[in-house]
Formats: sequence, structure tokens, C-alpha cells
Amino acid sequence: MSAALTRRTRWVAGSAVALALLFAGAATVASARGDGAPHAPRTPSAQSADAGFARDMAVHHQQAVEMSFIVRDRTRDEDVRRLAYDIANTQANQRGMLLGWLDLWELPKTAPEGQGPMAWMPGAHGAHGAHSTHGTDHDGALMPGMATRTELKRLGEADGRQAEILFLQLMTDHHEGGVTMARGCAGQCTVAVEKRLARGMVEAQQSELDLMADMLAARGAAPRS
Repeated sequence: MSAALTRRTRWVAGSAVALALLFAGAATVASARGDGAPHAPRTPSAQSADAGFARDMAVHHQQAVEMSFIVRDRTRDEDVRRLAYDIANTQANQRGMLLGWLDLWELPKTAPEGQGPMAWMPGAHGAHGAHSTHGTDHDGALMPGMATRTELKRLGEADGRQAEILFLQLMTDHHEGGVTMARGCAGQCTVAVEKRLARGMVEAQQSELDLMADMLAARGAAPRS
């Protein structure tokens, strides 16, 4: 990989971690019960976009962490391992914040009965945009961009460049789905600190999408979409 692309990998990865730490600090001092929004309810309901996004993005992030740890053990490429580590670190931190807000709001971490994944975001679709995910399990892909159990198994069995390419393709899909969800929260959520986190996710993951496209091209591959 070129020196310029390696430097870009380090810059984007470092920026993502810094952004996660910034929001983590903000979450420490913010109540996440409205954060000054004049017309927002003090505590979101279990059916709200705020709670739905927190629940669903926590699950979405957990899979990104899982994929990152898988590829870490399937390749020796320093750039891919660095990117995987920073994605895992950033999204694990954000996941903790999302679950912490649900605790603060005294809301369950599972959807209310009869409300499936993404019910808070009308019109959302599942992995690769193929099917609605409401109340349905498409081989484990419950939300936009999520990898299926079959794809995770393939990643765990791949090695070297094959593992790198598959990881970058799966994570590209994953980030595209995450950006869709984060934009949904930015437009629908009412808790100001959560809306800011969602906007930060969009910015950081868009930067990583550009980086991953370059990393795929350097390996003679391209995003699946």
C-alpha cells in the first residue's frame, strides 16, 4: 500500500477515535434527557426514535466490533488491522453511550412487544436494501447493512488478502447502513446530545467509507454495491 494511503488510514482512524472520546466526554456531563431542547419531552418513550435508535444502533455497532476482531486474527496487514482496531474501539465506546442513555431513561434495551428492529424509522430496509426487516430475521441481518451469519462465517474462514477484501466490503455495507440510521436519528430524534452523536457518526463513517474504497482499490477490488 502507498505511503500516502497509509498516512490517510492513520489520520482517519485517529480522527474516529478522537470523535468517539469527544462524545464520550460530552455524554458524561450531559443528562441526555433533552439537553436544553425547549420542546422535547424530558425522557423519551420506549417507542420514540431516540430509544429505537439507541437500541438498534447498539446492536449494529456490536456486529462491527465483532467483524473487526475477526479480521484482526485473519490478516497481518497493518493498515487493515489498524482500521479494524479503531472501528472496534470507536463503536464499542459509542455502544456504551447508547446503552447508558437507555439506562438513564429507565427504558429496556429490547424493543417493546410487537415492535421489530427499525420500527422507529419508517421505510427502512434490511441488509443490502433487499427486504424490510420489520419482525424478520434475514440470516441474522436485522438492520440496514448488517452482515448475515453466512457472511460472518465466510469472514472467519478467510485468510490474508481474501479476508481483507471481504472485511472491507462487509464493513462498507455496514457503514452505509449505519449512516442511513444515523441520518434518521439526526432528523427524528429529540434529545440534542443524541442528535449530535448521530451527526458525528455520519461524518466519521463517511470518511471511513472513502478510506475503505481506496483500500479496496489498492487490493484490486471494489465495494459490492
